[in-house]
Amino acid sequence: MSISTALDRLADTQRLDAGIAPIRALVNRLLRPQALKDMLHGVWLGHPLHPAMAQVPIGAWLSAGLLDALPGHRKEAQLLVATGIAAAVPTALAGAADWSESDVGQQRVGAVHAVMNSAALALYVGSLVARMRGNQRTGRRLAYAGLGLASASAGIGGHLAYHQASGASHATTAARAVSQKWIDLGPLADLPDGQPVLRVSQDSDDRPTPLCVLRHGQQAQVLVDVCSHLGGPLHSGELVEVGGKECLVCPWHGSTFAVSDGSVARGPAVAPATVLHTRVSAGRLEARLPERHIN
Repeated sequence: MSISTALDRLADTQRLDAGIAPIRALVNRLLRPQALKDMLHGVWLGHPLHPAMAQVPIGAWLSAGLLDALPGHRKEAQLLVATGIAAAVPTALAGAADWSESDVGQQRVGAVHAVMNSAALALYVGSLVARMRGNQRTGRRLAYAGLGLASASAGIGGHLAYHQASGASHATTAARAVSQKWIDLGPLADLPDGQPVLRVSQDSDDRPTPLCVLRHGQQAQVLVDVCSHLGGPLHSGELVEVGGKECLVCPWHGSTFAVSDGSVARGPAVAPATVLHTRVSAGRLEARLPERHIN
């Protein structure tokens, strides 16, 4: 059985759910206000913060392991171990913020990822204490054990990102299935004013296109009807105003997007919603993907 298959089975099991629920509730209580959680998600950066931050402790600990294999670098290795420990704390907070807003399968695999990372961190703390007390041999052994655990956990993190699509933009993925031609969404006057609605149109290639349409008078905005976070239906969300902009709130996890350009006003989403170009031709609303999605 492959590692991927084993992790998929883990994602399907309910055995961890009883322990996950109270931890998730605790994380959501602690990571307040929303601005703090948005910062940890990476809303300001435009992509998840946790994977970027994880490079620091892993890089520091790997470098410490290389120096431990060479004579005469005790101080440098100890400094790198301490750097990795310090960087692991905010990295874990960013990971916890993302994990608390993920789907159930991602939470199960992510819980194992977190436990392994926590064990690796404990080993490195023990390594640092041993080194400071002059016990270099024990410090090196604990560090190599921690490096092995952290490396295995990083592999699970890769599975979360690339196999389970944690942190990936579901809006961009959905946009690839949308027709690249102008899509006829029917008479503009037939659309309700000031209310997001779902329109599923088909072009000449018979490609179904789920879109969220919001009309204001003689103008309309059209978005791919998929939240970039986990694929929630945007047309079912409510309209709010954030920072003077009209925004649409995903009904699943509360990700909030500016209707005009799809930019993220509030997380957990970090990638923007996909907004289409629009035009009105002979009283009919038409929409087309932005150029970056067209071959």
